[in-house]
Amino acid sequence: MSSAVTAQAPAVPPRIGRLRPGPRDAITDVAGIAVGHATLADGPIQTGVTVILPHDGDPFRERVPAAVHVLNGFGKSFGLLQLEELGVIETPIALTNTFSVPAVAAAQIRATIAANPKCGRSLPSVNPLVLECNDGILNDIQALVIGDDHYRAAIAAAGPSVPQGAVGAGRGMSCFGVKGGIGTASRIAALANGAMATVGALVLANFGRPDQLIVAGQSWGERLAERLRGGRRGEEADGPEKGSIIMVLATDAALDSRQLRRLAARAGAGLARTGSVYGHGSGDIALAISTAYRLPLDRLAEMPAVRFVADGLLDPLFQAAADAVEQAILNALWAAEAVTGRDGNRRRPLLDLLPELESHP
Repeated sequence: MSSAVTAQAPAVPPRIGRLRPGPRDAITDVAGIAVGHATLADGPIQTGVTVILPHDGDPFRERVPAAVHVLNGFGKSFGLLQLEELGVIETPIALTNTFSVPAVAAAQIRATIAANPKCGRSLPSVNPLVLECNDGILNDIQALVIGDDHYRAAIAAAGPSVPQGAVGAGRGMSCFGVKGGIGTASRIAALANGAMATVGALVLANFGRPDQLIVAGQSWGERLAERLRGGRRGEEADGPEKGSIIMVLATDAALDSRQLRRLAARAGAGLARTGSVYGHGSGDIALAISTAYRLPLDRLAEMPAVRFVADGLLDPLFQAAADAVEQAILNALWAAEAVTGRDGNRRRPLLDLLPELESHP
């Protein structure tokens, strides 16, 4: 008969999978990727913007291949229709709250016009790309405070270091009834032909019922729900899932948009391992890009000659994507800090509520 052993919860999240991470364990381990945040934290305003830059050039003129996979389409994102049709992105990837999507899209358009004055005239119009989660529990989402300055600030802050938790677009997000937000991770995969490839993930985690939570294969949900039922205002243990998650994958492997769509689909495996069932009211969207080559805007420019990874060699990349997404979600939970926002609603970090864990040898 097994007996419960109580131990302190680890100060860092459990390591997911057998693949080794990159040096930062972040999406920026994929060469060329940069991430920036603009964070607003003032009373009922708990929100922000997060941007992912695919390279240090102009993404409007030098596009990277991309694809989207929608697990559950309860969302208000901008730009996914054209992305799905053409298989490229033309701006940095922007994340924010639901009601701020139009403002950030407008900021992306203005930034593109500033860099390319002929955009929308002799040059094609730009396809802004903004994805969202609803932070309305902690943030006064009706205040519509996000504007051009916040998008520009996130771009200016972009670099290889990625702060996690209650930062940027993740400032007001909740996950499994506790504080969620931004998380990132990476994994290095060895392909069967001897080549090495990096897959990085960044998530905006705002999903899950407390009783669903699974951490590295262990169910923490029942105990978490019990703690929250006796918790403070705004800490809900019961009721339908109302959240969402955006999962962005980047790789330096040479994949086309069809293969990137297959890679994006594997983000769902990592999400499911944490306990999510992609609830009715949850917008669960995965986006994947490759930095291995760029596609020029100029239709007369020479197209890159790319030797794509064979489909039969993709399994290590699929494993890396699933592991990196699961790790990124746990990293978001561990990095989050307590936030009190609109109407006194509060979200505490997971480890404040479950400072100890139980294992059953």
